[in-house]
Amino acid sequence: MELPNRYSLVHARDVISVILGGGAGTRLFPLTKDRSKPAVPLAGKYRIVDIPISNCLNSGLKRIFLLTQFNSSSLHRHIQQSYRFDDFSAGFVEIMAAQQTLDSTAWYQGTADAVRQNLCHFANSSHKYVLILSGDQLYQMNFRQVLEQHITSGAEVTVATIPVNRANAGSFGIMQIDQEERIVRFVEKPKDPALLDSLNISGGLLSRLDIHSQEDLYLASMGIYVFNREVLQKALSGKDVDFGKHVIPKLIDTGRLYSYVYQGYWEDIGTIKAFYDANLDLASEVPQFNFFDTQAPVYTHARYLPASKIVRGRFDKAVVADGCVIVDAHIEHSIIGIRSRIEPGAIIRNSILMGLDDYETAGELQAGLARGLPPLGVGCNTHIERAIIDKNARIGENVRISPFGKPENFDGDNYYIRDGIVIVPKGGVIRNGTVL
Repeated sequence: MELPNRYSLVHARDVISVILGGGAGTRLFPLTKDRSKPAVPLAGKYRIVDIPISNCLNSGLKRIFLLTQFNSSSLHRHIQQSYRFDDFSAGFVEIMAAQQTLDSTAWYQGTADAVRQNLCHFANSSHKYVLILSGDQLYQMNFRQVLEQHITSGAEVTVATIPVNRANAGSFGIMQIDQEERIVRFVEKPKDPALLDSLNISGGLLSRLDIHSQEDLYLASMGIYVFNREVLQKALSGKDVDFGKHVIPKLIDTGRLYSYVYQGYWEDIGTIKAFYDANLDLASEVPQFNFFDTQAPVYTHARYLPASKIVRGRFDKAVVADGCVIVDAHIEHSIIGIRSRIEPGAIIRNSILMGLDDYETAGELQAGLARGLPPLGVGCNTHIERAIIDKNARIGENVRISPFGKPENFDGDNYYIRDGIVIVPKGGVIRNGTVL
C-alpha cells in the first residue's frame, strides 16, 4: 500500500518492525506462570501482543518479527491463528524464538542481545529502518509519524518518549532534549532530588511542545526505538545486552539521537497492579484507551463465538466479551472474558475474569463433579472482589474471594495476592464454601 502524501518520506518497504517478546515476566507472575507476558489475556478477548501488532498494521507496516523466549507455546499458537496475510501483500508476523547456534548457545540476555542474535534473519528482508517495540504496553500510536520525524530530522536513532511527573520519573530512563528535540542526556531511573531538578523539561520547551502543566515534567523513554539499519548493526557489534541501559546512553555522545515526544495514553502493563488498573479502566464510561476507534482497530484471533446471553442481573460499568452465559448476577466495574459462565446470585466487583478456552460438555461436567470439581466458571452465590481470575478456573458455590484484611503480597493454597489483588491462576480450583 502506498503511503499518503503527508507521509511520502516513509515507505513501508523500507521498514521492518521488531517486537520484543519479553523475559520471564516475573512481575506479572502468576499470570505468566504458564505463558509469556505478550500472551496474557487483555480486555476480555485480546492478548497483550495484539496491541503492538495492531499499531504496526494500522500504520501500514506489515513486516513484523516477534522475538520470543519464555513460555512461548501459547503465544506462538495465538500468532499462527490470528495473523495470516494473503500471497500478494508481502506481509508477515514471523516468530523468532531463541535458539542455539554455532555462534551462541545462550538465550537472549537482554533487549539488545535479542535483536543482535537475529540480525542475520532481518537481513533477509530489505529495509533501511528498524522499528523496535516492547511487547507489554497499552497504547495507540501512528508509527508513520515517528518514522517521518526520524527522516526529516536526519536522526540516526529516534527514541519515543512521554512526559511523566516527578513521582513517576524515578521508574523510567529519563531523556533530556534540546530545542531541536535532540537527546543530549540520559539518566536511568534517577532518584536524587537534585538530579531530577536538572532533568525536568524547561518552560520554553514545554511551550514549544504545547504541553500545559503546573508540575515538573520529565521525558521518559517508552522503549520504542527507530534505528537506521547501519547504525543498529554498528551499535550491536559489541557485547552490550540492553538498549536502555547500554546502547542508547553510549550513542548519545557519538550519534544523532532525537526524541519523538508522544502525548497520548500509554501504560506499561508489565506489573500486576498496572495490568489490573489498565484493564478496569476499560470498563469506565470514557476509558483512556479506545478499543472502539474505527480508524485504529485492535486485531486478534477470530473465534466465531455466539453473542453473550444474559438472563436478568445487574450490570454497572462492565465489559462482557463474546460467548458468555450470565444468569441473575451482579457485575460492577469488571471485565468478563470470553465464554465466561456465571451462575445465579454471583456478585463480581472490581475484578477481571479471563474466561474459558472451551465450553464444558455435559460429559466433562459430570466427570468433573464425580471427582469433586466445581464446573468451569463462577458458581451460585459466590462473591468476588478486587481479583483476577485467570482462564479455565473453577470457582465453586458460596465462595468468598477478597484481599481485604490480608497481606499485600501472599502465596496461598491455589491462589496468590499481589499488590493487594487476589489472583486465581489458570486452571485453578476453588471449592464450594471456600473463603479466601
